[in-house]
Amino acid sequence: MTFWNFARSTASVRLLMTFGEEQGVPAATLLRGTGLSAPDLVDPALEITAKQELRVVSNLVLERGDPVRLGIEVGRRYRFSTFSLWGYGLISSATGLEAIALALRFLPLTYAYCPITFHQENQLGVLRFDDPGPSIGEPERSFLTLRDMAAAATLGSALVGGDFALRSFTLRAPERVPDTMLFGMDAEVNSAVNSLVFDLVPFERSLPNADPVTSALCEQMCSSLLQRRCNEFRTSACAHDFLSALPPKAIASLSDFALFAGTSERTIKRRLHDEGTSFSQISADFRYRLAKELLNDTVLNIADIAERVGFSDASSFSQAYKKWSGVAPSHYRRRYPR
Repeated sequence: MTFWNFARSTASVRLLMTFGEEQGVPAATLLRGTGLSAPDLVDPALEITAKQELRVVSNLVLERGDPVRLGIEVGRRYRFSTFSLWGYGLISSATGLEAIALALRFLPLTYAYCPITFHQENQLGVLRFDDPGPSIGEPERSFLTLRDMAAAATLGSALVGGDFALRSFTLRAPERVPDTMLFGMDAEVNSAVNSLVFDLVPFERSLPNADPVTSALCEQMCSSLLQRRCNEFRTSACAHDFLSALPPKAIASLSDFALFAGTSERTIKRRLHDEGTSFSQISADFRYRLAKELLNDTVLNIADIAERVGFSDASSFSQAYKKWSGVAPSHYRRRYPR
């Protein structure tokens, strides 16, 4: 299981179908190889696989090309209603920041293929979009990355209204994006990360549709749905997804994951033992991969990386990194300069 490989409703594929048909691509062509028919897509109880949606994306891009433009145009069409419970949970949250926290906690209930993390830099919010993974090649990877980014910006704007201000739009890939395609912001290409940077102040305010009862109900129902979907996969894979959705600097315990999965710590331990691992091992492996990625892809200093990975100081981080890799992070960076 990879981050994006979870079941989802048909809403996103319906959106892709509508867009594709507007572009002159017949429904039969878009659904080719999915095992789905047009009547299937209007069944509210039907859940499809991520690979079925990915096949629709592949068919669309194959027919029309230009994955960057298509990804942004499709991403701008996503609405809160597209996401059902997850979307209603966001708009009923007390503040925009609480909505972001809920969004990332239940990210596997969306249609995202990119792992997404959030952190604050002074009065700016930063959403980082990691690559979907090596199992998704081009041009689908570019389409999905830009779609996820455009959808996030669109939902952010809808959440706080006219006060939404995008300050930076960065891409690791070299594609140049026209400045009129994402809130008037031209992409900074060949960047260290894919990110959206925006003013944070509007997200600190109360939301106009905030409702604590509705928000709590949506959160409870999202948790139940996520638990059911997690049970369809290996517990170790679900644990990795849980860690991927944590905000920077957050440290999760076994009890946190058990709460997230809706079961007991004893059950989690037993399942992971049966899979030949443990939560502490999964957490260490995850932190090592994240640290290595930050050392490779960012200009953050060692102390900042230590904090992002969840260590109290650079010394503790350096000792842990040397235990993981055999070399200190400073030596690794000198050996493999950016």
